[in-house]
Amino acid sequence: MRETDLKDALIEEGLRANRRHFFGHSLRGIGAIALTGLLNKASSADERTLASNNGPGFAPGQPGPTHFPAKAKRVIYLCQSGAPSQIDTFDYKPSLDKLDGQELPDSIRQGQRLTGMTSGQKSFPIAKSFVKFRQYGKSGQWISDLLPHHGKIADDICIVKSMYTEAINHDPAITFFQTGHQQPGRPCLGSWISYGLGSESADLPAFVVLLDKNSDKQAQPLYARLWGSAFLPSNHQGVKLRSIGDPVLYLKDPTKASVEDRRRLFDRLAELNQIRQAQVGDPEIQTRIAAYEMAYRMQMSVPDLTDVSSDAKQPGTHAANCLLARRLVERGVRFVQIYHRGWDHHGNLPGRHPLIAKEVDQGSAALIQDLRQRGLLEDTLVVWGGEFGRTAYKQGGGDKYGRDHHPRCFSIWLAGGGIRGGSSYGQTDDWCYNIVDRETHGVHVHDLNATILHLLGFDHRRLSYRFQGLDYRLTGVEEHRPVKEIIA
Repeated sequence: MRETDLKDALIEEGLRANRRHFFGHSLRGIGAIALTGLLNKASSADERTLASNNGPGFAPGQPGPTHFPAKAKRVIYLCQSGAPSQIDTFDYKPSLDKLDGQELPDSIRQGQRLTGMTSGQKSFPIAKSFVKFRQYGKSGQWISDLLPHHGKIADDICIVKSMYTEAINHDPAITFFQTGHQQPGRPCLGSWISYGLGSESADLPAFVVLLDKNSDKQAQPLYARLWGSAFLPSNHQGVKLRSIGDPVLYLKDPTKASVEDRRRLFDRLAELNQIRQAQVGDPEIQTRIAAYEMAYRMQMSVPDLTDVSSDAKQPGTHAANCLLARRLVERGVRFVQIYHRGWDHHGNLPGRHPLIAKEVDQGSAALIQDLRQRGLLEDTLVVWGGEFGRTAYKQGGGDKYGRDHHPRCFSIWLAGGGIRGGSSYGQTDDWCYNIVDRETHGVHVHDLNATILHLLGFDHRRLSYRFQGLDYRLTGVEEHRPVKEIIA
């Protein structure tokens, strides 16, 4: 079919709207007017949501408004899927040396829930850290020998030792961290930030996802919904760049058409989509137009961006992805998510944790150093951590013991973007089982996400999106707060 014939056919289809179609649209329109009037009496949407220019078709290079001046412009999130053991990485507990082998007292456990993997154990013997800790930097941060390169960034990072979460199993826990809800179907953190800030780049998406090569055969799976936009406009979902082959499928034009021909094709396609948009009023059509335009621009920009062969010998490793993350934020990407799997060690933790730690240690530390040297660390927030912690007691016995899931207390670190470097926040008890003064110094997942949004210039209570009659937000409806004590 010729282009003119296709256009005429679409117009004719719009003119053939039958009586039922007409009255259906009319009734919905009347209902919408009435509902809008009722909602406006209750509250003004402008008081709780951002300006409408953050919706579908949001123009590149035009950042959205923030609620107050921001300390950070962008985020790199290093997600350690599977949950590192805080006892063997960042929470130095010499008290466990004396408690090693002793039974976990009921007074410490306090009837807290256990997973099915250890709930049937008759004994819960404490296991001290199998690795030594050392102090680093002017701040004297305690970091284990599993992560020696982190000693070079000790004065840049803030170690939060009082994190806690509500989920005890991997899928709901990582979903909770990423979306603020244990059940699927909510927008992820990166999508909320894309929605709130828009894009600084005309040639790249606002939100990019990178998956490290997986070396652990027992690693937990990851799902695309973890970087999905759910009910937010789909142009805010994460774009995954692959480490093998083309970074994005169909990045190369199989027809080998000229740049001019491809430009004309996208322009004509946009015209047809605009005609359809005028007929049906579906906002997702504008999103599709923006997606086609972004795809065209990525064909020009991505090949050069993702060529790290001169700096990284093995594409897809954590080090290579950290380098790529730095390149992405340099070019205006707002949120880069890197997933590293393999930390879920229910058996032989002393043998397996060092291998996974070695895969991420140098790359994570080098990212902070690289950002600092290039003047980017000041307004780039970096977050490192898993979905929960590990138990102080052994799962199994002997030297090849594991550690079970522990949502009650664990450690993460943050750097750059307004964070107070060379500091730690919160404290766990001598058994590394509960947070000391949890009501005051405990950091819930919603508190962490509220802090990230605060550093980006948002009041987490006001960054919302109306869907099916409700104003949704990342941090839910409970009372949570940014942890201002860790902000410089």
